[in-house]
Amino acid sequence: MYNGIGLQTPRGSGTNGHVQRNWAIVRKTKDKVTYKADEGKVDQLNKQPNKEILDHVRKRKVEVKCAELADILEEQGFTSEEVQNKVESYRSMLMGSDIKSSTPQDEFGRIK
Repeated sequence: MYNGIGLQTPRGSGTNGHVQRNWAIVRKTKDKVTYKADEGKVDQLNKQPNKEILDHVRKRKVEVKCAELADILEEQGFTSEEVQNKVESYRSMLMGSDIKSSTPQDEFGRIK
């Protein structure tokens, strides 16, 4: 039995108990439902991006570039201390260049 439809048990009924939908009464069109547009939903369409998320994405991009540089330097045969020093200087250079960009931006990092 499924959702109250069908036999309690298929034993002795001569069937396997499988319940099928009755396709004899198929609607040709669905009833159209009209919804009221809430006035509050208009504000949700124009949400400003979250500064913390944008900052997190920027930091992830910087870390990916630093990891790629570390891999390249290790392949070239630098020691782990040299690699670490070069990656730290590269990271500080990237973080400084992202903050001081030449194009004017608003508080969310978008170009004006």
